[in-house]
Amino acid sequence: QVQLVESGGGLVQAGGSLRLSCAASGRTFSNYAMGWFRQAPGKEREFVAAISNFGGATTYADSVKGRFTISRDNAKNTLYLQINSLKPEDTAVYYCAARFAGLPTIRNYDYWGQGTQVTVSS
Repeated sequence: QVQLVESGGGLVQAGGSLRLSCAASGRTFSNYAMGWFRQAPGKEREFVAAISNFGGATTYADSVKGRFTISRDNAKNTLYLQINSLKPEDTAVYYCAARFAGLPTIRNYDYWGQGTQVTVSS
C-alpha cells in the first residue's frame, strides 16, 4: 500500500500562485510514476500532470501547459505541483496519485490521496 497526503491548497486570487505537495509513504517512492488530477464541482475528475518515477519525463493536460509544473523529490518522498497564473476555472479539489510504473501516464493509477481544495477568486 502507498499512502498519499496532499497539502498546500487554499483560497487565492486570480493571477496568484500555489505549490501543492503530496507526501508519500508505505512503499519505495521511486518505483512509482506520479500524477495530479483535479475535480471541479459538478464535473468529472480530470488529468492535470504526471511525472516519471525518477522525474525525467513529464506530461501535462493542454489546459495547464505553461502554468503548472510537476516535480518530485525522491529523497523526501514528495510530489509537487507548482501552479502559477491561477484562474477561477482552476478551482477544484486536487488529488495526487501513484502508479507502479516508470513512465508518466494519464490513467490507471493504483493509489490516490484524499485531495486538497484550491479555490481561486476573481
